[in-house]
Amino acid sequence: MSARTVRHWLMKNEPDEFGYHHLEQRGRGGWDGVRNYQARNFLREMAIGDLVLFYHSSTQPPGVAGIATVVGTAEPDPTQFDPASPYHDPASDPAAPRWDWVTIAPVRRLRYVTLAELKELPELASSRLLARGNRLSVFPLTAEEFDAVARRADAG
Repeated sequence: MSARTVRHWLMKNEPDEFGYHHLEQRGRGGWDGVRNYQARNFLREMAIGDLVLFYHSSTQPPGVAGIATVVGTAEPDPTQFDPASPYHDPASDPAAPRWDWVTIAPVRRLRYVTLAELKELPELASSRLLARGNRLSVFPLTAEEFDAVARRADAG
């Protein structure tokens, strides 16, 4: 029986809302609020042990702040049923939830790698991360893309 290959992902969030430092403080967290079907489907593909680049978006400058790992697979995102949540979806039926989350935990903080630095990496030339119009908050990376970002962070 062969071992499963670890997959690599990038997850974007606003650091004021839930940044890498929040994940470190909590020890783990549900990646809630995804309301795009393609991003939700990527969440459903994640498996325990997959690695995640944690990207800070909607900040200046945006960039990668840390590495996390998936510790809980996709399950219904409870915020879709909470009327007090900004992610409430009144059309989502508890018997057939529309939206999922995964649970992640921190692995290590990285030296912050800005978007400008990411654009310099040849391994990211065709990455979704740098594609015009890509607004997805969750998407897969190749191992080469993931490793290039981690090496850039480690290189200082």
